[in-house]
Amino acid sequence: MTAVADTAGKPSSVELTIYNQDFALVREVREISLKKGTNYVAVPDVAASIQPETVAFKSLTDPGGVVVREQNYQYDVIEPNTILNKSVGKTIKVRRFIDGSVQEIEGILLNPASVKTNDQEKYLGVVIKTDKGVLLNPSGEIEVPELPEGLVSRPTLVWKLDASKDDTHRAEIAYITNDITWRADYVAVVDALDKHVDLTGWVTLVNNCGTTYENASLNLMAGDVHRIQREEAKQVAWGRGVMAEAMAPQFAEKAFFEYHLYTLTEKTTVRDKESKQLTLLSATEIPVKKVYVYDGRKAWWQTWRYYGTYYPGESYDVSASKKVAVFIETVNSKENNLGIPLPKGIVRVYKQEASANQHFIGEDEIDHTPKDEKIRLYLGDAFDIVGEHKRTGFRRISNTEVEETFEITLRNHKDTPVTVVVVEHLSGDWRIVNCSHKYYKKDASTLEIPVEVEKDGQAVVTYTARTKW
Repeated sequence: MTAVADTAGKPSSVELTIYNQDFALVREVREISLKKGTNYVAVPDVAASIQPETVAFKSLTDPGGVVVREQNYQYDVIEPNTILNKSVGKTIKVRRFIDGSVQEIEGILLNPASVKTNDQEKYLGVVIKTDKGVLLNPSGEIEVPELPEGLVSRPTLVWKLDASKDDTHRAEIAYITNDITWRADYVAVVDALDKHVDLTGWVTLVNNCGTTYENASLNLMAGDVHRIQREEAKQVAWGRGVMAEAMAPQFAEKAFFEYHLYTLTEKTTVRDKESKQLTLLSATEIPVKKVYVYDGRKAWWQTWRYYGTYYPGESYDVSASKKVAVFIETVNSKENNLGIPLPKGIVRVYKQEASANQHFIGEDEIDHTPKDEKIRLYLGDAFDIVGEHKRTGFRRISNTEVEETFEITLRNHKDTPVTVVVVEHLSGDWRIVNCSHKYYKKDASTLEIPVEVEKDGQAVVTYTARTKW
């Protein structure tokens, strides 16, 4: 494009809708002056990570009076390698500094300085033909006769527009850019009795898209939005900043299509190469329940489910872990001082001593959680509660049916009684023949047995199951 483009004014308003999948929708309103007929308008401060095919232009002043004829995204940015690559075949100068003197060599540049292979730029060095021969990759300063045409100082959008009359327009420009994202992080503080938690939610914005958005209206979209991936997703470099003290929540939440939208109540500036933290929510006195779970054959079950080769036999591996997992549970309800949709994120849990000191006791990740749904956080394994699992009996009833007996022993070394939920995994068409404790069939492959264990005591669970396949 040889025509000179007029540069659009700075945005009078900016709205960002950032998704937690490393992209954002940008909507800007800018003032442009158009003459009747053909005009070229440039916007030089768009994101470097823009998706050009998503760009939209519209005159808000006279939508029917402006027609877009062409839309160009110029991203051939001024840089040394690009300038050299576009100067092949031209006469250049090399200044070499030797022993305090300057030696100037003039010749024709024979090759591009770099090439791109598999999206990686490879530097080749330069080859110059002089009157005395061919010079390979000389050191020193290189001077080219002129700046090649078509280079821009930064990625630029250029439109060819037809206007019906001379006028000044408020134009809306919208596009999607990658490399800008957000995540939710939560801090939960458990009280001394393990009965309640105080919860603070934070939003962390990370902008690596290549431009700054001044005084922007900010929306955060939470949910799993489907997108077609044309290349492998980039890894986002998250900073591990320290959480500040909780402030009042700054976001208003509402349902939007099948997702949830969080709107910042005041405008903010989102700078390039910046990580920003904002308060999402603050809730106190949330009732929680501590749950102990002994899932001794979890690792075995996960392996079997992956390979799908389980046929019970006398020599089949039934080894088990001794670890008893610790969870805290609550319901995301108004009655529990919550009741708002929670974006997915990591919950870091601290426990408060009677002296008011706090210590980190574990972390877990929650998925997008609607209101009135259960929240369950795995914090680690209990130190003073141990489980043992063994098979004590095996009988083959037929070629397609077996009977197995299992014994689970729970030992509690704490000075308070506990309830441990024993989780068992069974496959095929199974039924419980007998069980020493009350049990619950949770689904087609899971059995749960709540067991009370006295302080400094132990409890033994036995059950017999028949399995057909």
